Amino acid sequence: MSQSLKILFLSAEVAPFAKTGGLGDIGGSLPKALKAMGHDVRVVMPAYQNIESGYPGVEPMPVRLDVPTNFGDIPTGVFEGQLPDSDVPIYFIAEWHLFNRPQLYGYWDDPYRFAFFSRAALELAVALDWRPDVVHAHDWHTAPAITWLATAGQAHPFLNNIPTVFTIHNLAHQGKVSWDVFDYLGIQTHSLHEEAFGEVNFMARGIFHATLVNTVSPTYAREITTPDGGAGLDGLLRHRQHDLYGILNGLDDSWNPATDKRLVVNYDVEAMDGRLQNRRILQEKANLPQRDDIPLVAMITRLDWQKGLDITGHVIHQLMNGFAGEAQFVLLGTGEAHYEQMFAHLAAYHRGKMTAFLDYNAGFAPTIYAGSDMFLMPSLFEPCGLGQMIAMRYGSVPVVRATGGLADTVQDGLTGYVFTDYSAEAFGEALQRAIYFFNTDKEAWRAIQRRGMTADFSWGRSALGYQELYEWAVARGAG
Repeated sequence: MSQSLKILFLSAEVAPFAKTGGLGDIGGSLPKALKAMGHDVRVVMPAYQNIESGYPGVEPMPVRLDVPTNFGDIPTGVFEGQLPDSDVPIYFIAEWHLFNRPQLYGYWDDPYRFAFFSRAALELAVALDWRPDVVHAHDWHTAPAITWLATAGQAHPFLNNIPTVFTIHNLAHQGKVSWDVFDYLGIQTHSLHEEAFGEVNFMARGIFHATLVNTVSPTYAREITTPDGGAGLDGLLRHRQHDLYGILNGLDDSWNPATDKRLVVNYDVEAMDGRLQNRRILQEKANLPQRDDIPLVAMITRLDWQKGLDITGHVIHQLMNGFAGEAQFVLLGTGEAHYEQMFAHLAAYHRGKMTAFLDYNAGFAPTIYAGSDMFLMPSLFEPCGLGQMIAMRYGSVPVVRATGGLADTVQDGLTGYVFTDYSAEAFGEALQRAIYFFNTDKEAWRAIQRRGMTADFSWGRSALGYQELYEWAVARGAG
């Protein structure tokens, strides 16, 4: 049994309180898995508008933080609650002018907002008289905490020499801002090679100052040390490659076809008849003919260039034209206007064969996973990806590009179908292979489904990896 650690967990998003993607998932799930292993985990996030306006189970704390800035101390409130179905405490930093806004992100002062949040979260530890053994910060929004601890914080009697772990969820978003932010935080330090003159890059700072760094899949950890995958930070990441690790995200228990309340009919790997009923429900909702003899292919995605949509339109057009036999296609997603227009045009042209739901409907997604035969993820890059793991758990066979977490979770011919080249030709060939086996070898297809449905993508497995990182960071000491 490893020793119990005190872990301060900082994230801009924690599901279900705030979530735009995988960052929120890890914030809502990993701390619970770590708590189950015996660790003392405290989660901190900003008090966004939904918290300020009243969130069930969240209450104001009788504490006031005086957060130091170059404008003087800013008095700040704190709300507290618990992660759902757990006794993991979560604290919300409440500064009305910075966080009580309609959106989570997208404001000119975002770097200052999250710099303030990061500094306030550390002051909260002081107010609680709770000195963490390790600070775990996620993405650029919380990198200011790591930067401050490694610089000005070394002179703080309570917070000095605390080791840190920095998790990169998406390297493309880096938090660039004027050097004035260091005056705001009371930091004196040198510029990094990756920073333009007069600029701070918080993603680069997190990587540079953290005791240890990780990403959300082993393959993505390697890809970001290359010029193609490094988003301008590959040199820094190569410099730190001996301190850089990859740990796959997990799936929480809500993604289980046997218990998912969002499904009309539940099923499991031993009794998969429910998949046929879910398929018919999906076909009905999509206004597609209720046929059981042809493959039903699906895609749930943010309509963004990262997701491989530039090579998708041609493949879907071919699929609907029968290049691999008859098939149906369903898309759920929203995003960039030109991709929405592309799918709307395809759906109109192939009416009766495909349907594009161009909106965000989280409640409908499980029916698509449960009712589809194949699930497409042709991503240009994918730090981890949850869609392919959910699809496998629900018995929908993924067809993916070998990048990031997709390469780490899908085994070609065993749990799905994988292609390497980022091209419509390679993508189409992989989909054609999948359809061939679906049509010609039902026994082999069922074996692929079974292997996918029984694969271990639990947060408990991921938490073991993070526990090891924390122990290494503590043994190393502060960076």
